[in-house]
Amino acid sequence: MSSTTCYLNGDYLPLAEARVSPLDRGFLFGDGAYEVIPVYSRRPFRIGEHLRRLQQTLDGIRLVNPHTVDEWAERIARIVAAAPFADQSVYLQVTRGADTKRDHAFPKDVAPTVFIFTAPLTTTPDSVRASGVAAVTAPDERWARCDLKVVALLANVLARQHAVDQGCAETILLRDGCMIEGAASNIFVVRGGVLLAPPKDRRMLPGITYDVVLELAAAHGVPYAVRDIAEAELRSADEVWMTSSTKEVLAITTLDGEPVGAGVPGPLAQRMHDWYQLFKDEVMRRG
Repeated sequence: MSSTTCYLNGDYLPLAEARVSPLDRGFLFGDGAYEVIPVYSRRPFRIGEHLRRLQQTLDGIRLVNPHTVDEWAERIARIVAAAPFADQSVYLQVTRGADTKRDHAFPKDVAPTVFIFTAPLTTTPDSVRASGVAAVTAPDERWARCDLKVVALLANVLARQHAVDQGCAETILLRDGCMIEGAASNIFVVRGGVLLAPPKDRRMLPGITYDVVLELAAAHGVPYAVRDIAEAELRSADEVWMTSSTKEVLAITTLDGEPVGAGVPGPLAQRMHDWYQLFKDEVMRRG
């Protein structure tokens, strides 16, 4: 990874040589936006949707996008082509740049910092997927704009570590009596054969994999509803899943030490995983 090519403020260089100023506002304030784009067989998946989400975040934090869509695509393509692995996870970040002082107010006439790098895309091993994973719950103590994909992720980090400390894969966040999302994933619930998804609002990050799951449900005739999911519905669910570009569709079989449903991956999770793999092979890898 240290020799993998990255992009930093107009230059392509080995990742190990990349440097940013300690006065960069991403470092001092978490003042920036990011995206993670999965790449299959060197083809970025839904790059347009990812870049639109980046634009929404930049608009939300009042930071001018430093590149056009075509410019982003060209830079990402060059990073992808230079990597020695075909399936990748491309990370891109934009911060408000480095001023000459530390001041909360936006700096004037300061160029943003733009950084892109890639890493191998690793997914859940089949042995783990076959048994499912454990999760815990915690109050959602984050800010009120969780729909923005910003680099200030300390609350998510603490929530994720809360799971790790208990030997679990994820923390499911609860707010005002409702299930919101995971620390680093979206969460789906199955009850009575109906797939339930929380709505895309300011409480959660709108996931691209979330969209794919709902599209696959519609394509295969699975009844689903997008609505608030009460904590009681989560705890009495037949199935609970976590989804992301790396987790794909992963069943949660234990929640706060109690079995979810029968305590094994449910039938709909298994079907959705199969549909997702077929979609990956037939669509994601072919552009």
